[in-house]
Amino acid sequence: MNRKSTLTVGIATVWLAVLGGLVSFAQDKYTVSVPGGLAFSDFRGYEGWQAISMSRNESAVAVILGNPAMIDAYRAGIPGNGKPVPDGAKMAKVHWTPKQNQFFPDATVPGNLLNVDFMEKDTRRFADSGGWGYAVFDYDAASDTFKPGTTAGTPPQGNDAKCGFACHTRAKARDYVFTEYGKR
Repeated sequence: MNRKSTLTVGIATVWLAVLGGLVSFAQDKYTVSVPGGLAFSDFRGYEGWQAISMSRNESAVAVILGNPAMIDAYRAGIPGNGKPVPDGAKMAKVHWTPKQNQFFPDATVPGNLLNVDFMEKDTRRFADSGGWGYAVFDYDAASDTFKPGTTAGTPPQGNDAKCGFACHTRAKARDYVFTEYGKR
């Protein structure tokens, strides 16, 4: 190998090492968790879950997703029939800023990602919060990372696994679940 080839290989090796180091510093969203044991990794694959419903207010548009156990519960009439949601059921609510659709000005579509909220039914782990664990992870577009939500977030929330319990007590008769499963 001549000197020029050796120098080229050396420079390429250094660049690959630097790039590899930068990539290793990028946050994997599945490493974030909230105090009390609820982790983003507990919801791996939520992006592909079935839609339960949507919601919208002046500051956010959202889609509520359910894992297969939650969808099965809804199809069985839970929580509207007064029966409890089974352990293992999970929901994710993805919030975006509302944005006007460029082709249909009367339509609102997702804009920038705000955060992702999670609920997990586990009556043993979360016995003191109605059997549900809650988490909100705020999205920071500048760093492309998630962090546990705070009272400064949209919507404002605490940052532990019980952060949603006080709000969800309004739906205690429905096993703390607000969301209706839309007819299909």
